[in-house]
Amino acid sequence: MRIRRTLPVVLAVVIVAVAVTAAVQLRKHAPPEAARLLPGADAFLYVNLKWVRAVNPDHKLPTITPAPEYQQFLTETGFQWERDLDEAACAIHYPSSWPEGGTAGPVGEPRFSEVLVGKFQGDRLRAYLKRVAQSVENYESIDIYAIPVQGRTFRVAILSGDSVVASNHDDPAVIHGIMDHWRRLASPFSGPALLRHYYKNVPFASVAWAVVRAVPTAPGWNTMLPKPATVVFSARYLRALHLRAEAFTASADDARTITDKINVFLALSHSAENSVSAQGTDPDVKAFFDSVQIRQEGDRAVLSAVVPQGFMHKLLTPPAEPPVSASPESQPATPVKSR
Repeated sequence: MRIRRTLPVVLAVVIVAVAVTAAVQLRKHAPPEAARLLPGADAFLYVNLKWVRAVNPDHKLPTITPAPEYQQFLTETGFQWERDLDEAACAIHYPSSWPEGGTAGPVGEPRFSEVLVGKFQGDRLRAYLKRVAQSVENYESIDIYAIPVQGRTFRVAILSGDSVVASNHDDPAVIHGIMDHWRRLASPFSGPALLRHYYKNVPFASVAWAVVRAVPTAPGWNTMLPKPATVVFSARYLRALHLRAEAFTASADDARTITDKINVFLALSHSAENSVSAQGTDPDVKAFFDSVQIRQEGDRAVLSAVVPQGFMHKLLTPPAEPPVSASPESQPATPVKSR
């Protein structure tokens, strides 16, 4: 009798343990929460600046010389991305006129949707958005500020003290969908289908990554891709910055074509490097180019490279300003000796 009473309890404990373990594993392999908020799109980018600061504590992020509009934003909101932004996730919507179609609709250029996580001064940010907004829509008790920018409508909403979303997609339902996803954030199954399918190929602990639906006729891809492919980019820090790009193609022949084209490009680069080696080459730069490799794995073309710490430091350190020489007008006059 005691065994009969104990068995259901043991089974219940085992079932709960299995369920919790499965949930943890799903959560571990799911895209970050900021990325899961994004709407369906044709490319996704993500960067974790909090991790970047953690792995690179001795070097500051590169500063941006602010344009007048951005400077006004900084002055009124007190926000600085180098200091306050922790995560940024972006969805890129291709125009529907592009090959294979796109999610931006009948527009001439791509549209963008963003989720920003960081430290925001809510009152100051709301006051700024209210001042520059052309109109304000209240959606499910959250204000959406519609700001005219270069002939487009840029919509911004403050979800919480550390989360802001924005989109310049013509359809307001896009930002509405982001806000709806935010209310269902606990589910690891949420997020765009393209991202869910390919995120498992992003290496663990990547500080930045991208999932891009690439088409040969799109800008930047026509020299590399024979046919449409999905490319997964990633960057993670393991005593150096490890870069990786995987092109998922429809066949092994397509992957071989991509591999061959990049191999030719690398061979030309090495030839150019050897022709100027007599004048001396920065060892960090040379180590980076020597690490670049491309290989074929079935229907995938895999490109990898390692950026040494010294090279990273050079990339993140702004160039020194040349010394300012005194103008002729500022030179002291040479005294004229009297005869």
